[in-house]
Amino acid sequence: MSKPQILEGSRAIALTIKNIKPAVVSAYPITPQTHIVEDLASFKADGETDYEYVRAESEFAAASIILGAAATGVRTYSSTSSQGLLLMTEVIFNIAGMRLPVVITCANRAVSAPINIWNDAQDVMTIRDAGWILLFAENHQEAVTQHILAYKLAEKLRLPVMVNVDGFILTHSYEEVVIPSAEEIKRFLPDYQPKPGTYLDPENPRTFGAFAAPESYLEIRQELHDDLLASLDVIKSEYQKYNKIIPLKKSPIADRKSHIDDGLLEYYGPAHAKTVIIAMGSVVGTIKEVIDEKKSETDLLGLSGGVGVLKIKSFRPFPAAELAEVLKIVGAKHIAVMEKAVSLGYAGPLYIDVKAALQGKTSATVKNFIVGLGGRDITKKMIKNIIAKTPNSGKEVEFVGK
Repeated sequence: MSKPQILEGSRAIALTIKNIKPAVVSAYPITPQTHIVEDLASFKADGETDYEYVRAESEFAAASIILGAAATGVRTYSSTSSQGLLLMTEVIFNIAGMRLPVVITCANRAVSAPINIWNDAQDVMTIRDAGWILLFAENHQEAVTQHILAYKLAEKLRLPVMVNVDGFILTHSYEEVVIPSAEEIKRFLPDYQPKPGTYLDPENPRTFGAFAAPESYLEIRQELHDDLLASLDVIKSEYQKYNKIIPLKKSPIADRKSHIDDGLLEYYGPAHAKTVIIAMGSVVGTIKEVIDEKKSETDLLGLSGGVGVLKIKSFRPFPAAELAEVLKIVGAKHIAVMEKAVSLGYAGPLYIDVKAALQGKTSATVKNFIVGLGGRDITKKMIKNIIAKTPNSGKEVEFVGK
């Protein structure tokens, strides 16, 4: 069994990708994703791995390179951030439409203008409708798990997967983390062997991304949509298999007990909570610390009934039914959706989905708090204030800066 190490988040991801053994890696450096591809390039230069490392002149080129490589039936990898992801957008849609099992890491970062290199989730939200499975990691250990799981899902379902990690907060911080060895990973993720007819083969010619007339386009898009919805059950089952096959000692940050943790979402807090915060990514760790500081499950900031946090791990496909069920089980009366993104002109993307999922299924109040844009610190004091104001705030959507 692999042993815990203290590693930078980017290094942990790069070592995991190295042990997954893709055949082709191509990326273009952009802050704060750069350390991942620097490490992958170093592994190749030092003879530690045999993947083909293709230098690209832009993110658009890098995405195109891994699209082409995946179409030949090999395992591929890329990573990006912010404006780089936006430059990839056309190819991102094509990868999903061609049903290619590509895995990309997005080190989430604010988008311009104005120029900002710090973390929020506005970049990935621009491509949330592209047809990808979108996973969000809270910490280094979860990022490692999600990358291994991503390849299993992509290759089993022929759906691309993007693993999202908060730029700088995770990519450049150091935590205790266990990196499964190549042998351990292989027990869960065998060598990639695509089925005939799913890749380019001179002996069995086929077309990817062919012209589709109105008579067929709708059905093709519906098939992609239906398969994404069906992947909810596959994510849960493969997550369970992963934890049985690779029973690694988790880092202290990742080892907190949860009432529910099924690969799609995780609930942490009292069995019955009057107020529940819904969030994604590294901020969940800070929210857990706030919950841990309570003196009892029924007395936090003078609120009766306790406070819990519901972490969304899979934003696409969105676990609407599972989310509603968890909130019903814990008996939430007040819900605060905290997120680092905004659909300008309306509300936060996560909030919009939560509201739709709960329509007609709960009488709980649901409030949206936009936080952390452009890397603004999200403090414990800020979280406590959000908890306190959720039952009473007259605003449905509120930007919170301090």
